[in-house]
Amino acid sequence: MKNPISWQGGNLSMLEALSLPVWVFDIDQKYVFWANPAALRVWGAHSLAELQQRDMSLDMSVSVAQRLCQYQQDFEREDASFVESWTLYPNGLPCVLKVAFRGIRVDGRMMMFCEAQNHLTADPASLRSAEALMHTSVLITLYDAAGRALYRNPSARAQVAHAGEAWRQHFIHDGDWQALQQGVAASGEARRSAQVCTRLGTRWHEIAVRACRDAVSGQDALLVSEVDITDLKHAEGRANFLANHDMLTGLPNRNGIRSDFLPYLQQALRDGRQVALMFIDLDRFKNVNDSLGHASGDELLIGMAARLTKLLGHDEKAARLGGDEFLVMLAAPEAAERADALGRGILQALGMPIRLGGMDISVSASIGVSVCRAGMLDIEQMMRHADLAMYAAKDAGRNNLMFFTPALEARTQAQLALESDIRRGLENGEFIAYFQPRVDVASGSVVGAEALARWNHPQRGVLKPDSFIQVCEDSGLILALGRQILAQAAEQQRRWREMGLDLMVSVNLSPCQFVDPALPAMVAGVLAGSGCQAERLELEITESVLLGHDDQTMCTLQALRGQGVRIAVDDFGTGYSNLAYLQRYPLSSLKIDRSFIADLDSTPAIAELIITMCRMLELKVVAEGVETSRQLEWLRQRGCQEYQGYLCSPALAAGEFHKLLL
Repeated sequence: MKNPISWQGGNLSMLEALSLPVWVFDIDQKYVFWANPAALRVWGAHSLAELQQRDMSLDMSVSVAQRLCQYQQDFEREDASFVESWTLYPNGLPCVLKVAFRGIRVDGRMMMFCEAQNHLTADPASLRSAEALMHTSVLITLYDAAGRALYRNPSARAQVAHAGEAWRQHFIHDGDWQALQQGVAASGEARRSAQVCTRLGTRWHEIAVRACRDAVSGQDALLVSEVDITDLKHAEGRANFLANHDMLTGLPNRNGIRSDFLPYLQQALRDGRQVALMFIDLDRFKNVNDSLGHASGDELLIGMAARLTKLLGHDEKAARLGGDEFLVMLAAPEAAERADALGRGILQALGMPIRLGGMDISVSASIGVSVCRAGMLDIEQMMRHADLAMYAAKDAGRNNLMFFTPALEARTQAQLALESDIRRGLENGEFIAYFQPRVDVASGSVVGAEALARWNHPQRGVLKPDSFIQVCEDSGLILALGRQILAQAAEQQRRWREMGLDLMVSVNLSPCQFVDPALPAMVAGVLAGSGCQAERLELEITESVLLGHDDQTMCTLQALRGQGVRIAVDDFGTGYSNLAYLQRYPLSSLKIDRSFIADLDSTPAIAELIITMCRMLELKVVAEGVETSRQLEWLRQRGCQEYQGYLCSPALAAGEFHKLLL
C-alpha cells in the first residue's frame, strides 16, 4: 500500500461526509491518492487501501495519459479548472460521470481534485463520439463569434500556445486568418494550409473551418479542425530543394536557374540595369578524375564552388550546370565592365592551388560571357551565347575570358552546316583515299604508301583534311571517315598486289578510333572484305594514345598485332616521348615528325637521336616531310630506312600514284 500523505484533516472529514463522489488523483504515480466513501462506491472498491493499490496506468490509453499531464500543466500555470464528461472504467465496467477537476497541492506536488457532480446517461453513439473526440489526434476547437475559445479537445489543448489564445492570435500571418474568415462568410466553410503558433513553436497546420452554433448558448460559432502537416511541408521543401539544387555544391541547378534566376533577371531589366551570364568551365578537369579519382574530383568541385561564391556581390548568383560547368548571373548598370572585372577575379581565384590527395593541384578555367542590353531577355539564348564564348576562350588557349559576338554564332552555324555536309558526303562516298609514296632511302624505290583522306566535294573540288578533320573529330564522324579510308586503302593494297606490286600501305588512326572497343573487329572485317594482306597493312597512331590507358592499350595493340597488322607511331617526338612504351608495346616502326626534318640544319640532334634509338630497338624509322636532296643525304648517312615528302611526291589519287611507279 502506498503511504498516504496527511493533508488538512478537518477538510478531509467534511469531504468524507459528502454524498457526492470526491477523490484526489496522483497524476505522477497514476493512482487514486484519496477517495471519500461515495467515490469508493463509484470505483467499486471495498476500501481506500484497496483502491490505492490499483495501478491506473495499466489500462490507461496514451491519449488519456497525455490529457492528464496537460491538466497538470494547466493547474501549475493557470490555476485552471474544468467540468467535463468522463467515462471511468471501475473493474472494467464503463461509468459516465460529469466531473469537475481542479488542482490541489499536496506536500509540494500538484494532484488533481475530482468531484463527480452526477451520473450521465447517453445513447451509445453519443458516448462513442465523445470518446473519439477525446482520443483523436486532430485538433478540434470551438470559437465564439468574437474568436474566444469555447472548447478545445485534448489534442488542441496540448498544442495551443496559451490557454487564452484567440482565433486570430493563432496565426503567424494575418492574411491566412483573413482568407479563412472570407471563405466562411462566402460559403460557410473554408480550408487552408497556414503557419500557426503552438506550444512547440511555429508549425504548419492544415485547417478546416465550418460555421455552426454553440450547443450551450445557441450563438454563432466556428468549429475548427487542424492537422499538423509540418513534416509534410518540410518534405516538400526538401524535394523542391533537391529538384532545384545541385547536391554536391548546394548551388542551384538548371531547374533552379529557370525558377530563381529568370524572375531576378527580369526584375533587374525593369529596374534599368543590364544583365550578363558567365559560363565557366574548368580546364582539363577530367585529368583530375582520371589521376586522383572521382572523390578528389568532387572535392575539387566543392572547393571551386566555394571560391566562386565568395567573389559574388549582392546582385550576383552562381549555379552548377553539371560536370565542371558553372554559371554566374549578374546585374549592373554596366554589365560588361562588371563581368570583365569579376571574370578576371574568378580566373585568378580558381587558378590558386588546392590540396587534393596529399598533392597541391592547380586548375585553370575558361569563361564565356553573354550580355543582354536591349531589355529583351531570353535566358536560353544567353546561356547558349555564353557557352559559345566559353569554347572560344578554350580555343584561344584556356585560362581566358571571352565575350560573345555575333561572329561566334556565325562560325558555329557554319560548323553545323559543314558537319551536315560531311555527313552527306560520307553517305554519298565523296571521301576518297589519296596516297603519298614511302620511299626506300638507300635505293630510291617506292616501297609503300600512306593513305590520306581527301574530300571530293561536288561544288568545292578536292579538299584537304585541314578543312574537315577537326569537325569530324568534334562530331564523332571520324569513326565513319576512318572506316571508309581504311577500307579503300586495304582494297588498293590488294589491287597493287594483283598488279605484281608489293607495297606496304599505312593508314592513320585517330585517338577516337583507337579507344573504340570495336576497332579490332572493324579491322578484321576490312581485311576479310578487301583481301588485303594483313602483314602489308600498317596502322599509325600518335604518342598520346599510348599514355594513361596501359591495360586497354596493350589489349588493343595485341589484338591488332594478332591479326598480323603492323603498328607505327606517327609524328614521334612531338608528344610525351616516353621511351618506356617503345619497349612495352608491340610496335614496328617510328615516323620522325616533319618539324625535326625541317630543322636539320639548326638542330639535327633530335632526329639523329631518334634514328639511333630505333636502330638499337630494331624499329624501322621513317622520316616525314623530306623536301630537299640535302635532307635526304643526311638521312642516308644516318641509316634512316624510309622517307616521305615532296622531294618524291605529294599525296596522289590511286591512278596518279600508279603512274609514278611506271
